[in-house]
Amino acid sequence: MPIPQHTFDPPFNIIRCSHAVLDVVDLAASRKFYEDMIGLHVEDSDSNAVYLRGYEEHQHHSLVLRKAKSAACNRLGFKVASEKDLDKAAEFLAANKIQHAFVEQPFQGRTLQFTDPFGYQIELYARMDKRSHLLRRYDLYKGCHPQRLDHFNVFAAEVQDTVDFYARLGFRLTEYAEEDGPNGRIAAAWMHRKGNVHDFAITNGKGPRLHHFAYWVPTAMNILHLCDVMATSGYLKNLERGPGRHGISNAFFLYVRDPDGHRCEIYTSDYNTMDHDHEPLRWSLRDPRRQTLWGAPAPRSWFEEGSPFAGQQLREPQFKADVIIAD
Repeated sequence: MPIPQHTFDPPFNIIRCSHAVLDVVDLAASRKFYEDMIGLHVEDSDSNAVYLRGYEEHQHHSLVLRKAKSAACNRLGFKVASEKDLDKAAEFLAANKIQHAFVEQPFQGRTLQFTDPFGYQIELYARMDKRSHLLRRYDLYKGCHPQRLDHFNVFAAEVQDTVDFYARLGFRLTEYAEEDGPNGRIAAAWMHRKGNVHDFAITNGKGPRLHHFAYWVPTAMNILHLCDVMATSGYLKNLERGPGRHGISNAFFLYVRDPDGHRCEIYTSDYNTMDHDHEPLRWSLRDPRRQTLWGAPAPRSWFEEGSPFAGQQLREPQFKADVIIAD
């Protein structure tokens, strides 16, 4: 299947992935996990929601936990360059018959919400309340010292169509996994806006579901430290996969599950991709190094489980690969 061409003049300008909004059943338990174990900073909270951010982030929040009757991914948030880009996005969505609405969200002002053609619930904004970053507030550091939200990874029932749609919005392909042969299909794609390996990864599987969201940490030692902390704090079973290193993105990684089963990756050691002529790196589906350059094999849960998007019906993937392809 065709590799999407880079679009350098998209219909509106998405800057980067910004925040995830998760529905959780036990708000207190989820807050404790992300605040005390992972180490995110709580910026605001009430009886229905908790807003958290990493130490490097100036924005008010990069993770929102919402109290709900069942666990789900509520929204994935992206920042656009200006208020005009919000209006351009609304025009693009209207022209493509995609339902959308402007809403006011706490701490981030005018927000454009829509569900894309594949069931991913997205929100765009241009301005969020600012906070002083906590980069040098080492007295506040907890857990693995998470610095900033890095990316989202989703299960997609229609990988090629999803990749093509987001390429139209200016997302640029950095790496991809493909079947061998002249008619090989793309089974997973890593796409970026901010000049690293990915803001948005799209992988073959029952969807739409969120596979994981990821926080970047300074070093591999931060990840190893988190393993020690979780193993001695009653969260040993929440360690799902790793530590290890992916071939794709060169990431040193750890995957953990929160009390509701949402998957969070702790991530470091990727590379820059901002050059306009950066060539995507192809991986064969039969090359095991793409998933695990080194480390223990992933458990079955890592390939099969994910967070549904609230209210969206799951669809089986369009094709069944003869090797496991999620990453």
